[in-house]
Formats: sequence, C-alpha cells, structure tokens
Amino acid sequence: MDENTRVSVGQPEVSDPLTELLRQGSRALIARAVEAEFAAFLTAYDAALDDEGRRQVVRNGYLPERAVQTGIGSVVVRVPRARDRSGSGIVFHSNLLPPYLRRTKSIEELIPWLYLKGVSTGDFSEALVALLGVNAVGLSASTVSRLKETWTDEYEEWNQRDLSGKRYVYFWVDGVHPQARMEHPNPCLLVIIGADASGRKELVGVWDGYRESEQSWLELLLDLKRRSLTMAPKVAVGDGAMGFWKALMQVYPSTRHQRCWVHKTKNVLNKLPKSLQAHAKEQIHAIWMAPTREEAEAAFDYFIAAYDAKYPKAVACLTKDREELLVFYDFPGDHWRHLRTTNPIESTFATIRLRTAKTRGCLSRKTALAMVYKLALSAQRGWRRLNNSELLTDVVGGVTFKDGVRTTEDVPPTEEAA
Repeated sequence: MDENTRVSVGQPEVSDPLTELLRQGSRALIARAVEAEFAAFLTAYDAALDDEGRRQVVRNGYLPERAVQTGIGSVVVRVPRARDRSGSGIVFHSNLLPPYLRRTKSIEELIPWLYLKGVSTGDFSEALVALLGVNAVGLSASTVSRLKETWTDEYEEWNQRDLSGKRYVYFWVDGVHPQARMEHPNPCLLVIIGADASGRKELVGVWDGYRESEQSWLELLLDLKRRSLTMAPKVAVGDGAMGFWKALMQVYPSTRHQRCWVHKTKNVLNKLPKSLQAHAKEQIHAIWMAPTREEAEAAFDYFIAAYDAKYPKAVACLTKDREELLVFYDFPGDHWRHLRTTNPIESTFATIRLRTAKTRGCLSRKTALAMVYKLALSAQRGWRRLNNSELLTDVVGGVTFKDGVRTTEDVPPTEEAA
C-alpha cells in the first residue's frame, strides 16, 4: 500500500489521495491546536509547586485515541492528559475536543438536514456512507430517532423564549396543513415570519391550531405578546380567508392589513371560466404591478367594468378586499416585492409539505411541530434580507410614503406599541 493512501489507526483504506491528504492535514492541525490548549493549561499552573520546587501539574501522556466524524470523513484525534501531584483533582479538558465529542457541528447539522429533506430512516446509513465514506460509524436510523426526541425539546424551549427587545416591522402569516396523517382531524400549523428593523427575516411563531380559526390565531398572538413582543408590526401580509385578521385587531390593532396577491389572484380565477383565466390573470397582474396607487385604482376599475356583468362573484371576490390589497403603496417601493405576497412562507413550506408527505405513520402534535420548526430553521439560513433594509428605520420612525416614495420626515411624538 502506498503511504499516501494509508489511513490512521481505526480507518479503512481510501482510494482518494486528495481526501486522505486533507484528512491527515486536519489531524495535524487539530493536534497542534490541542497542544497549544494544553500548553496554556500548564502555564496557568506554573506557580503550583511542591516543597521541593517541582511542578504539581505535569503532562502524563495521552488519552486513548478516538475518531471524530467530520465533513471529510473520520479523523483520529488524541488529547494530552495531565497529572495532578497535589491530589486537588485538576484535570485538563479540551474546549476543541470535549470528552464526548464524536461528530463535528457540521455533521450534527447534516443528520437532521438529510432527514428533513426527505431521506427516510431506512435509507439513512446508505446516504451517509455515500457522503462520508464507509467510516460513517454510528450515524444510523436510530440516531435520527434519538435526534427527533431532542428536536421536540428544542422546539419547546424556542417556543418559550423571551422576546423582550425584539421588534418586527413586517409579518407574513399563513396556515400550513401537513400532508402527513395527524392524531387529530383538521390540523393546521399557524406560522409567522417576521422582518426585524435590520431587514433580516426570521421565524417568529409556529403553533398548532384548529383550521385557521380566530381563536387559534388569538392564542398565538397573545402568547407572543405575553413573552414581551409588545411593539406592533407596521404591516402584516396574509391570506384573506383566515381568522388571523380578527385576532390581529384584538392584539395589535395598529398593524395594517395587506392581503396576499397570489392567494387573491387564485381565488378570483377559480370563479371564472378556464377560457378567460389567462387573460384575467394579466389584468389582475396589471393592478398590483402598477407604479402608482392611482394607476392601480384605474386598473381595478377596468377589471370591474370588464367582468362584473357576467362574473359578479369573481369581481366581488376581488373588490371586497380592495383597500387591504393596496396597502403596500404606503410603504417603501423597494419593499413592495416583499409585501405583496406571503412568498416567504409559501416557498419555505413547499419543502415542509414534501417532508411531511414522506412521513410514514401518524404524526403526533409534538412531532409535527418539532419537524416544522427544524425545517423552517434550516430554510431560514437561506432567507434573503429585504431590499434597501435601511429604509425600515423610516418605516419604524413613522415617515410617510406615497407610491413607495418618502414624502415627509415628520415623526410622531410617540409610537403605538400595540
């Protein structure tokens, strides 16, 4: 066997010299870092001497080697051991290689990522071997089962987190119906995503409710407020068919309502013959893509004139939320693309529906919430900031916008908290 393809103790042969070179380099780098840690540890006890002037804390060889799973496969490491001659119980613990570390953080994140992206527990070992090589020891279906239990604990802790000091300028809300079988009929997971004053989007709340009832939304919003989310968002974006809006008026009455144009368009088109839907969609598109509110109102009136005589139900569906559909014109133009739809939730939960659809058996309430929570956090890392997020300072400060353009910098003396 060529020396370049020989693996350290406990590792099988590999046929990829580059991977082996990286692995050996990683081992050497880790060794140097741990030795530096140990040297600093010994230095801290330089003054600890016995009556004969000898050091009380000295090196005492190494702990047994162990393998740590990393993104480039298994890397064998060893940690220096200290001897305390004074009997005080001084022990060296490496921060880089804690005693029970068996997998790097990247691998710990890989395990739920694979599962949540649709890899079934039965295919788990095969997928890990393909990614990490044949030395992917201990990363099995049982590992996933144990992790699912920890996800529930993580969700419960997250769901009780303190929100004091948090401020969300925009909310996107929706009810997500899992595709998996659930313990209770008519399950609905209520989801809120928020954009903070820096323009960063993050998951705010995930709650299980009955359908999308006012009571379920009210409980979620009251819980957020109980945990000190006292500052009302400036605008909330959502579907018009939810009990959310009535609940919002009770908890954050100053928040403005923006209906989602994607949902509204779909609902209007469903009330028209298929032969007319393509053309009608273009005319609806002309409303919310108009550069000014005046032009949007004109396009609105044109749609009403064109379809009201023969298709009054389609027109009524569109016009009943006319004011709420055009709220975005009172906010920065750079934010319109974010405010006109609930796309942040829709795109994220397309993946969640895929994963829950692959789930065998019946999901409990806790399992479903934990799964959705972990999936959403995984997706959150890829959420993009709002365009020109610095404009949020103006929005929070009460600056007035007309057709997306700032019209005044007058700031109200006090801002409504809720």
